[in-house]
Amino acid sequence: MPSSVIRRFAYDPSRRALDIEFVSGRRYRYAAVPAPIVAAFRKAVSKGRFFNSRIRDRFAFVELEPAPGDGDGA
Repeated sequence: MPSSVIRRFAYDPSRRALDIEFVSGRRYRYAAVPAPIVAAFRKAVSKGRFFNSRIRDRFAFVELEPAPGDGDGA
C-alpha cells in the first residue's frame, strides 16, 4: 500500500543504514537499524505509522542532500 508520507526507502544491511525519502523530498539516513525492524517496516500496512512508532526518535539520523532532479531546477 502506498504511503501518504513516505515516498521510498532503501536498506543497506552491511551498514545497517536505512534511507528514507519523504513525499516532501527530504531524505534521511537512520543508523544502526536492525534488519528485523526493516523487515517489519516493509510489511507494515501503514509505513508512516510504523515509522513514527518504531523508527523516528529511536535511531540516530542525518539529513541527506535532495535526490537529483527533485526541485533543484535541473
